[in-house]
This record gives sequence, C-alpha cells and structure tokens, in this order.
Amino acid sequence: MRIVAAVLSLALVAITTAAPAFAGTACDAPPITATKLADAAATASRAIEALDRADAPVAVVSRIGRDLSKHGLVYSHAGFALRDHPEGRWTVVHLLNDCSDDGSGLYTQGMVNFFADDLVNQDARITWLEPAMAERLAERLLGLPRDALYTPRYNLIARPGSREYQNSTGWVLEHLAAATSSHRRVYDRSDAYVIAQAQGFRPDIVHIAYTKRIVGGLFGANIAFTDHSVATRLKGEYPVVTVRSILRWLRDAGHIAEEREWRFGRESGRLGPA
Repeated sequence: MRIVAAVLSLALVAITTAAPAFAGTACDAPPITATKLADAAATASRAIEALDRADAPVAVVSRIGRDLSKHGLVYSHAGFALRDHPEGRWTVVHLLNDCSDDGSGLYTQGMVNFFADDLVNQDARITWLEPAMAERLAERLLGLPRDALYTPRYNLIARPGSREYQNSTGWVLEHLAAATSSHRRVYDRSDAYVIAQAQGFRPDIVHIAYTKRIVGGLFGANIAFTDHSVATRLKGEYPVVTVRSILRWLRDAGHIAEEREWRFGRESGRLGPA
C-alpha cells in the first residue's frame, strides 16, 4: 500500500497541472473523484511494478476508455509505456483526440494520468515486444516529434491506411509496423501500413447501421464517414484498426515476448478477450 500511497500523492499534483486530453470525450467531463483517482493510482502502481520487472525499454499498454462491448470489443485505447523518458521513469506516449473536435495531438502522460482519463473501468493489459523490435520502437519514440508517422486530422473510425485521417489505434499500429523493419527507416504512414498488411494485419469490422447514423445522431466533428467508400457506408460494415486487431496481429506475426492482464484489480491467470 505504500507504493500506491506514493503514486497517489504524485498524481494529485500531476492531474491538477496537466492539460486535459480526452480521446473522443467531451472537454466538460466531470472532475475525477477521489475514489477514481485512488483506483487509477492502484492500476498505475501495478503497471509500473510489472514494467520495472521486465527488461524492456517499451511496452504496449491497453485500457478501457469506452464501452465497446456491443461491437464485441474490450480495450478501446492503447499507448506506449516508455522507460526513462525525459518526462518520467515510465511515461505513456499516445495520440489523443482533442476534446471531440476533428484534431488530435501526441501526448506524454504519467501512468496515473493515463488511467485517470474517465475510463469505464481499470482493467488493463501490458504487451511486451520481442527485444529487437522494442529497441527500434523505443528509439523512434524518444526521437518524437521527428518521424512521427502522424496526421493531425482525427477520425474515430478512420479507414485503415487512410492518408487524410488517423485515429489513436492507427497511430499505434503504424509505429509498431515501422519498428518491425530492421533494414530501413520508415518515414511514410502508407509504407508502415503496407508493412503491417504484408505481415498479416487485418482490421476489425465495426457495424454501424445507416439508420443508427441518421436516427441515432451518430455525427460529430471527430467522426468522418466519408473517409470510407460509398459501398462501405451503404453496407454499414466499417474496417477499423482496434486494439484487438493490433494485439491479434502482434501475436500471429510472432512479435510478442510476453503479456500480462489485470481484471477487477487482480492479475488474470489467463488472457481474456481483447
């Protein structure tokens, strides 16, 4: 409990001074309660302890910020936990939508802030990569914003491989794909996605009925249906890069060294659905 208390005391300072960064949520989200802050601190403590025990410079950390269960999905967002970042021992580097508008930014957050972002729950998964890939990825992330493979126009349902739009999971996928290349530096987003496809990446298909778009009012500055073909829009079957599709690709391509998962505050003996 001393670890949690120490992390919590630091979090109180960090959260009151950090700029708001909500992935697809409103800027007027209610202030975090003491209970939720304590829960986030406990999750952060578990994650940091696991990261410290592993001899790796970076890992993928997944969280549940949106309830995607109606789409058969669990984790909604992922970022990179980077060891010895200039901003802290373990700093999460990730892309976030800016206050539900059509723009995004690249953010660095402490582990507590990462898990205090108005989440559905505190379940989490850490995915460690095979060593050579992890070293290349860490080098790239420490060099940001250089070679960021980044497009500031945000679309929650961005078409995989789109040059016009990008979402948080697409940014993660493209950096992972670029890190698999040992013989050349990848500077172009399209090249990164082609690498992922060549290694077997396939996006998930998210069903959004036309009536849901119209009657349900599923419109907003951070959703651009026109990024997809007319045929896709008429059918309502949208290919999207999800956390599940990223983790599936990493596993099938042999890029994962280890994974650990926490559900309901306890480490799971076996990995659940992503």
